[in-house]
Amino acid sequence: MSLEYDVVVVGAGPAGSICALELARAGKRVALLERGAYPGAKNMYGGVIYARLLESILPNWWDRAPIERFVTRRSTMVINGGRALSVDFRSDKWGEAPYNGVTAYRSEWDRWLASEAVLAGAELFTATTATGLLREGVRVVGVSTDRPNGEIAASMVVACDGANSFLAREAGLYPKFSATHFTLGVKEVLGLPREEIERRCNLRGREGLDIEMIGATGDVPGGGFLYTNLESISVGVVLKLSALSEQKRRPEEFITELKANSAIEPLVRGGELLEYSAHLIPEGGYDAMPELGSPGLLVAGDAASLVLAAGLWLEGVNYAMASGLAAARAIAASPERAVSAYRDLLARDFVMKDHKRFRRTPELIFSPFVQRTQPAVVCDILEEVFTVSNPEPKPGFSKIIRRVLKRNDVKWRDVARTSWRAYRSFK
Repeated sequence: MSLEYDVVVVGAGPAGSICALELARAGKRVALLERGAYPGAKNMYGGVIYARLLESILPNWWDRAPIERFVTRRSTMVINGGRALSVDFRSDKWGEAPYNGVTAYRSEWDRWLASEAVLAGAELFTATTATGLLREGVRVVGVSTDRPNGEIAASMVVACDGANSFLAREAGLYPKFSATHFTLGVKEVLGLPREEIERRCNLRGREGLDIEMIGATGDVPGGGFLYTNLESISVGVVLKLSALSEQKRRPEEFITELKANSAIEPLVRGGELLEYSAHLIPEGGYDAMPELGSPGLLVAGDAASLVLAAGLWLEGVNYAMASGLAAARAIAASPERAVSAYRDLLARDFVMKDHKRFRRTPELIFSPFVQRTQPAVVCDILEEVFTVSNPEPKPGFSKIIRRVLKRNDVKWRDVARTSWRAYRSFK
């Protein structure tokens, strides 16, 4: 073997870089592998980075991190054709340190986070792909790579190699791996003048807007999103992978339709296409997770399916960083007990508590009732309520609801059943 380290971390995304940073601070010799030309070169995301976790690791991180905007407005939008209902919330407090959420380009954010790991003493290898696991008996003792003489020995390997984790699958930790547990996120970045973005989105200074949408993807279960950077707007969709393949439609068609929607078009009009990207997202929740480790190997971040897709909460980077931190601390305490310690740390932390609590939400969120029936019913009801039909008298609210449910062929038992499922999912 040509190289030897205490720990090899595969993947320099948020999970891997935080793991390498913490291990280096603990005095471990760490190799951080990244298959891209630089950390973040192959990464994209479609939302907001919730980075409060960094306060205890990198104090005042917001003074050094490549942040675009601080999100002070969060909007949830229900779309049904040319109709849309938005619940818009603004908080001035979110625009003050330590901040609730920020927008950033992953190419810049991941590169910065990896640089912090390097400053702490980790050794970064870019343009390097881990091609397999090295074993002695049942224990993982390193990885093979596509570099010349590319075997790297280590007491522990941490797989942070993304949603389609080849290392977790090779280790047999992913028996429930299935396309039904994944979505495809596709995104366009549209350049616009900063002043125009702030005028259109009612923002000031470095305030930012995040819009999450349901009903925006037609017959394919999923959702839409829009968020603001300083001089660009990112807009895109998340599509259920298995349903997308059945529809035989290209994902960019859904973005084109979303941009043309009357609720979104005024925000993106005239934007110059700067970037198009796509990325697999593990959204199966707790019940679709792989095993978190085996002797000599831990799995973190997207590779561990640590993405919370719970409708109101669409988060991933924060769980990735938290799992990377937990993996590092488990290894630093005792490599021999790292697997059990890692599980215990995640179980006690918000990571597994959140995923266990909302384990039923993916099935609910991607159900036909929530995806298609609910947007139609909600928009029908509000359209009737706010349509002034003089000289006819205004109908009672209960009459409107009954009429809309009948028009959409929705039984009261369907409403009751979905309400009960929602209660059980979010209680």
